Amino acid sequence: MRALLLGLALMAPALPAAAQGSAPENAAPQNAAVARGERLAAERSCGACHGERGVSATPSIPSLAGQQREFIALQLVLFREGLRDVAAMKEPSEGLSDEAVEDLGAYFASLRHAPPPDRARRNVPAYNNGAALSNRLRCGVCHLPNLVGQNQVPHIAGQREEYLADTLKAYRDNNRHGTDTQMNAVVQGLTDAQISQIAHYVSQR
Repeated sequence: MRALLLGLALMAPALPAAAQGSAPENAAPQNAAVARGERLAAERSCGACHGERGVSATPSIPSLAGQQREFIALQLVLFREGLRDVAAMKEPSEGLSDEAVEDLGAYFASLRHAPPPDRARRNVPAYNNGAALSNRLRCGVCHLPNLVGQNQVPHIAGQREEYLADTLKAYRDNNRHGTDTQMNAVVQGLTDAQISQIAHYVSQR
């Protein structure tokens, strides 16, 4: 396993965002990384699936705009190393250097988050039930109360609803694993209906 994956996996979720490049002296390198990431995203046609500005209009394809840069980098390493098997990501991640992975993370993190253009109207009972379930499962502990994530924990608020539901079902059914099994344990035993309610609530945030 390459050094980047180890470093990202060991990164403490509670590390304050202010300690991760917000200082003025880090602005120029960060801007350069964003510019390189933008060029890479164009070269690898990331926008064809994830949206030209990182907001997906394609069912079951996640939006990346405003995503945590560490999360993007970690997922790209998992794809590149064959540790996460998603056929559509095999070619785009192939041969990426560690710097390229970090640059793509910086680029997508720099984009303005927005809900998908085809987001469904809010279903109030489903939203309220999803909110109660999210509170019971303590989603806000790792993803933060506003569900924007931190470090390698993803930004899930406003994500595509069907993608959220599919992902939660994959964790529940042990068809997907992160760098640990925490998510698998959290959603164990949830019904499809409960997962749909959580996905609706999170997508409407």
